[in-house]
Amino acid sequence: MTAEADTLIGALIDIDESALKAVLTVGEGGEFPVVTIDGEEVMAGRLGSYVIISQGGIEVVAMVMRAYQERRAFRKEQRAQEFAMLDLIPLGELTRSRAFTRGVIHFPTPGAEVHVIRPSDIHILFKAYRDFGFELGYLPSHPSIGVSLHPSNLFGRHFAILGQSGAGKSWSVTSTIQRALKAMPNAHIILLDLHGEYVWKDSGGNVSSAFQEGVYRYLDARQLEIPYWLLTYSELVDLLIDRDDEGSSTQMAFLREVLLASRRKANKDLKGAHISIDSPVYFPIAELYHQFKRANEQVTDFGKVKGPLYGQFDEFLIRMQSRLNDVRYDFLFKPKLRVTSDSLEDLLRDFVGLGKPRAKVTVIDLSSVPFDVRPTVSAQIGRLAFER
Repeated sequence: MTAEADTLIGALIDIDESALKAVLTVGEGGEFPVVTIDGEEVMAGRLGSYVIISQGGIEVVAMVMRAYQERRAFRKEQRAQEFAMLDLIPLGELTRSRAFTRGVIHFPTPGAEVHVIRPSDIHILFKAYRDFGFELGYLPSHPSIGVSLHPSNLFGRHFAILGQSGAGKSWSVTSTIQRALKAMPNAHIILLDLHGEYVWKDSGGNVSSAFQEGVYRYLDARQLEIPYWLLTYSELVDLLIDRDDEGSSTQMAFLREVLLASRRKANKDLKGAHISIDSPVYFPIAELYHQFKRANEQVTDFGKVKGPLYGQFDEFLIRMQSRLNDVRYDFLFKPKLRVTSDSLEDLLRDFVGLGKPRAKVTVIDLSSVPFDVRPTVSAQIGRLAFER
C-alpha cells in the first residue's frame, strides 16, 4: 500500500513495543469523521477496526483498541483544543510482496502516517488459511470479508464460545463442528452433550439430530458405561471423600494404600505392566469397600482393644454405600460390559468413533448423569480420548 490522501486519517505521536497512540488529523473539533474508501463509508476510529501505519518502506498493521477525545496543544504557542485520539495495538507487517506476517520487527517512529485500511488489504490479512475452507464468520467492521482459521491449530488449543442464554451457543458449536468436518474429513470429534441438545427425541419417539444421518453416533453415557476403575486416585477422592470431614486426611491416605493394592491384585496376569495408583485397570469396587469396613470395625483381644482405624471411616462408608445403592450411579459403579481391563480398548474405540458403526462425530449424552459426577465423567472421557 502506498500513502494515499483519501485513506490518511492521522499520525503517530507515541510508540511502545506493545501499544501505539495516534491523533486524527481529519475532522474538526475532535470529531471522528466518516471517510469513503473505494466507495464504502468507514467510521474512522471504530473499535476493532484496522489501520495501516506507513513510513518509508514500513507498513505496520494495527487494531484500534480505544478511541477518545483529548484536549491538548502540540506546540507551546498553540491554544489547547480537542483532538480525536486512538490507542492501537500492533499486529504485524505487510511485506513488499503483499504478504502479512505476524509480529512487528520494524517499528515506525512518531510522525508516521496512519491510514484506514482498504478492503483489498484486509483480505491479505486473512487469506493465509482461506484454502482450508474453514470459514467461521466475518469481520464486524467489514461484513463482506469472511474470516478463515487453521482448523488443526484451533482444535489443538482450548477455546470457548461464550454468550447468554438464547444467544446461540449450541448453534455455534454445531456450525463449527459441521464446518470442521468439511475442512478435516478424517477428523473424529467427541461431543459431550450435557443437556441433550444435539440428539433428541420428539413426542413421537422419532430421533432428530443437529448432524446428518451417518455422520454421528449417539451414545447414552449410562449404556456406554464409564466404569469407576478408569478413575484416577484424585478423581476417586473427589467422588468418595468429603474434604470437609475431620477424618478426610486419614481416609485419603488409606484409600491410596488399598487402591494401589487392589489394582495390582486384580491384574496379576498383566505381564510386564507397571501398575500405578492411577492406572486404568479393573479392580472390584466391593473389595475396596470391604477393606474400609474391616479397618473401621477392627478389634482385637476378643473385642476389648479397638484397632488403630476403628470408627475413622463411618462417614466414608455411609457416603460410599449411598452411591452404590443409587441406581443413577449404576453406569459408573455397577458396569455390566466393562468388567475386565481388556474391555478398555473397545471403550476407547467407542469414544473416538472407531466402534461399530463408525462415525466422525460421537455424541455422548450426559443429560441423565447425576450432576455431581458430570465433571468427573467429562474429565475422564477427555483424558482417555487424549491418551488413545
